Amino acid sequence: MLSSDLIRALLLEHDDPRHLERPADFDLDTSRDCFARLVSAVRERFGVSCAGRLAQDASFYGFIDVPADATGGLGLPLRVLMSNFGRYFATAFAVTGEGTSGGEEGLTGEFVTWFDSVCTAAGGTFVPAEVLREPYDGPSFLEAHRDEALIAALVAAGELTADEDDDEDEDEDEEVGTAYWSDRYFAYM
Repeated sequence: MLSSDLIRALLLEHDDPRHLERPADFDLDTSRDCFARLVSAVRERFGVSCAGRLAQDASFYGFIDVPADATGGLGLPLRVLMSNFGRYFATAFAVTGEGTSGGEEGLTGEFVTWFDSVCTAAGGTFVPAEVLREPYDGPSFLEAHRDEALIAALVAAGELTADEDDDEDEDEDEEVGTAYWSDRYFAYM
């Protein structure tokens, strides 16, 4: 598995502020092949109930959902995503709510080692969720995460959830407008 420092360097290297959804040299055939390999490996491990879906208007190519009953003792569904960028950055996390990342909770060391080898064999790079949760410091302007009026409108429309506790620490409120590396490579644009 690559070191976190090397993964951070790769994330920065492949960040192109002129191309938010996919790089200028995006190759559909190669992307399709890499994603098919990931889907095949996930289905082989967790069963045919795992569904791979393509994304549109996103910086990621697609995702694979693994139902909770197929994950064994975890008891939570898993989601695997493949980005359009890098050597096909890929990540996996436990889903704790409706599409909400639970991070590495439940991902065993054995699973992480297996998934890293699957990514490598498919021509991709596994990016651990803890790296993707780091504040984004790349060159791209991720408008939706810096536009306070847009955030307020999304909260009013019910698309984002405002904290119910008005006594929340002000630093936590600032996080709503903070972009993370996951927003750059694994989000809808």
